[in-house]
Amino acid sequence: MKKVLFAGVAASAMVSGSAYAQDLMFKPGEGDFHWDSYQAFADANDLSGQTVTITGPWTGNEKERVEAVFDYFEAATGATVEYSGSDSFEQDIVISAEAGSAPNIAVFPQPGLAADMAKRGLLTPLPEGTAAWVKDNFAAGQSWVDLGTYADKDGNDQLFGMFYRADLKSLVWYVPEAFEEAGYEIPKSMEELKALTEQIVADGGTPWCIGLGSGAATGWPATDWVEDLMLRTQPASVYDQWVKNEIPFNDPAVIGAINEFGWFARGEGFADGGPEAVASTDFRDSPTGLFALPPKCYMHRQASFIPAFFPEGTKVGEDVDFFYFPSYADKDLGNPVLGAGTLFAITKPSDATNVLLDFMKLPIAHEAWMAQGGFLTAHAGVNTALYNTDSERAMGEILQGATTFRFDGSDLMPGEIGAGAFWTGMVDYTTGKSAEDVTAAIQARWNEIK
Repeated sequence: MKKVLFAGVAASAMVSGSAYAQDLMFKPGEGDFHWDSYQAFADANDLSGQTVTITGPWTGNEKERVEAVFDYFEAATGATVEYSGSDSFEQDIVISAEAGSAPNIAVFPQPGLAADMAKRGLLTPLPEGTAAWVKDNFAAGQSWVDLGTYADKDGNDQLFGMFYRADLKSLVWYVPEAFEEAGYEIPKSMEELKALTEQIVADGGTPWCIGLGSGAATGWPATDWVEDLMLRTQPASVYDQWVKNEIPFNDPAVIGAINEFGWFARGEGFADGGPEAVASTDFRDSPTGLFALPPKCYMHRQASFIPAFFPEGTKVGEDVDFFYFPSYADKDLGNPVLGAGTLFAITKPSDATNVLLDFMKLPIAHEAWMAQGGFLTAHAGVNTALYNTDSERAMGEILQGATTFRFDGSDLMPGEIGAGAFWTGMVDYTTGKSAEDVTAAIQARWNEIK
């Protein structure tokens, strides 16, 4: 990233077209970005000669895209941002923090490690007022506050993480042409989704393609189903208790969510190939049935990354599209969304670090990556028209419409559970074991590691 050598007091020239502004990816003052708030930020901050160091998981083209965002902070303030991306971020950040050589900011791809480091006193709470800002400015704002709040070394809960980039899991993929030919409409509720499932079977088709295979990680796609269904059958507070094992894994609420997944995966004729095929089909191969002629299935529930495994040349929004995995009309639980996200946390405090976090609150800090592609945000103040594609815009609008957001539950559980017993238990359930037996075994394993 280029170093900015002029003072922030000159930043007011950014919008009017200074030489450095010409080098920014999107020229200040042009397009439908939120330039006014960016200009006000530039006018208020002079960090000439100061440096903010950041490390995170973004490498390759993602590193280039986030550096393009940080360029705007440099241009506005005169500061320098030094970002380093690492494929072994999780190990590197712990080592550097323990050695006292951590960067100013660490970008965590999962809250679990951040929570652990906060408990060990290796993170600094975010500036006062950040929690109120997140609550007021993010869709489902309290959810994001909850996800960034952890116990400190004294056991007191404090806000340590401010989320930035979000990932979306609550999606159902379908082929519009196949739906149109069959006369099917997008379901708006879980009741309608179930009715559509039954209608497709009655019409002689197969509603779902589901695949749990993933090598040593076989079973994880089913855990996503269960997590989504927990959020649709229980209040978010119960989901949180489940993830922390404050209610046992074999609580009736969990058993109910698993059996809801079973309604789709084990129902007669509901899933391509039946339960045995569901358990053994690789998740990367499972959506291919959508594109067969005639269709081997009509729907596939999977996260926003799955187009990477669609047939070459498939155009999202044309050849294939998605809709929100709906909530129940007869339950007062709003529109929950399951996903993931990256969060900014302070590992070495400084005044310039706090100013950079203020910059990350600006719409432009989100819009500058939105317009490049490969980015979703829960920031409610951004211009969604700036998303790089219609599909990303539609996903962003699902995030904007969320009343509750929760992180992938299995990623928050101890590894032996969330990346072990839960995975294998879901395979056992899919192939015939009862939810009661499976959840009792998972809880027994959790008891062993406590």
